[in-house]
Amino acid sequence: MTSTDPTAPGTHPAGPGRIAPPAAAAPGSRGAALGLVTIGQAPRTDLVDDVRPHLGGLRPVEHGALDLDDFEGPGEADARAAVGPVAGEAPLISRLRDGRSVQLGHEALAPRMRDAVARCEQDGAGATLLLCTGNFPPVPSSRPLLYAEPLVQHGVRAVAGADPVGVICPLPAQREDTGRRWARLLPGPVSVEPADPYAPEAHETVTEAARRLAAGGSRWLVLDCIGYTESMRAAAARSAGPAVPVLLARALAVRLAAEAAASAVSTMPTADGPY
Repeated sequence: MTSTDPTAPGTHPAGPGRIAPPAAAAPGSRGAALGLVTIGQAPRTDLVDDVRPHLGGLRPVEHGALDLDDFEGPGEADARAAVGPVAGEAPLISRLRDGRSVQLGHEALAPRMRDAVARCEQDGAGATLLLCTGNFPPVPSSRPLLYAEPLVQHGVRAVAGADPVGVICPLPAQREDTGRRWARLLPGPVSVEPADPYAPEAHETVTEAARRLAAGGSRWLVLDCIGYTESMRAAAARSAGPAVPVLLARALAVRLAAEAAASAVSTMPTADGPY
C-alpha cells in the first residue's frame, strides 16, 4: 500500500471531479454520537434505518470515503478508475449516494478513509466505526476507532465455535480471499458463496447462496458485507431453515461499536466546552 502521512488526516487533495461532502450537523443538534464511515458515499439511506435499533439512542454521524469524488457525467470512468483495485488486489464494493455500486481498492481508500474519520470526529462522534468488512491498516484518530471486520469475525467465532460456517460475500473475485481470512480465525470448516448485495436481484441471489451453504452442511451463515440488509438476512434465514442461524455483519458491528461510543461519552467535553 502506498505510504501516507498518518499525522495529517485531512490532506487528501481536492481536484477535478471532487464535490463537497455532506454538511456537518449544526452545533445545537450535537449529542452522544457514533461515527459511521462507509467506504462509499454518505448518506447510506439503505443502512441507517436498519441499524438505528442497535444504536442505543446514539446519534449517527455519517461520512463516506468517496464523498469528495464525483461519479456523474463524462468523468465517471476516470473517477471509477482512480478508486479501483490495483492488479492482484482483492476488490471491495460499496454504494454511491445515488444507489449505484462501485468497486474499490484498499490503496485508493486509505487517504479518503482518514478524511472521513476526521470529519466524523469534527461532527462530535465519541467513537467511529469503519463500515467495511475488508482488512485495513490502522487509520489515525483522536477517539476510539473500531473496524467492522474484527468485530464481526470475533463475534462469529464466539457464537459458532467449531461448527461449520457458511460465509456470503459480494463478488466471485472475493471468494478466495474471504475464505482465507475466515479460515485463519475459525476452528471449523468455512464455505463461501458470492451474492452481490447491490444488484437488483440481490434478495434472490442471497437466498440461493444461503440455500447452497445450508445444503452443504454449514451450521451458521454470515452475511459478510455491510451492504447486506435485515430483509436480506430474513430471506437467507427462510432459505437456510430454522436450524441455521444467519448473522448480519452490519448488525454485529454496530451493536458492539455503539457500546464503545456510549462509554466514551462520559469522557468527552460538554456541549458548552471546546468540542
